[in-house]
Amino acid sequence: MKILSKNVPILKIIYFFIGLLFTTVGLIGILIPGLPTTIFMILAAACFVRSSQSMYSWLTNHPLFGESVLRYRRGEGMPKQTKYISISMMWFFIFISVFIFLHDFAIWIKMIIILLGLIGTTFIVKQPTYNK
Repeated sequence: MKILSKNVPILKIIYFFIGLLFTTVGLIGILIPGLPTTIFMILAAACFVRSSQSMYSWLTNHPLFGESVLRYRRGEGMPKQTKYISISMMWFFIFISVFIFLHDFAIWIKMIIILLGLIGTTFIVKQPTYNK
């Protein structure tokens, strides 16, 4: 058991830095269309709840994405309009990527992108719908 107790500070540090990475990507997602913000903030919150109470509080109290993170963590899901917008924007950028930017790439790359879009869509649809 002593070995496990010595590793806990290391795990906290690892979770903290992974949380910072997710937060950074999420903040970049605010500026770059097609890159989601909320999912990275949810992942960051999962890391910060295990490593830094102050970062978790900052994240969940943030006026832009804090409420979405808390709703997800409480299992309340996404508002219907957010689901529609998320799926629409995701597929808009998938089609632009596959048919405009990646038109010279191999078909298997395009299929992977479409498959990931289907997985993302399924994930969003399966989330509970939050009613205000």
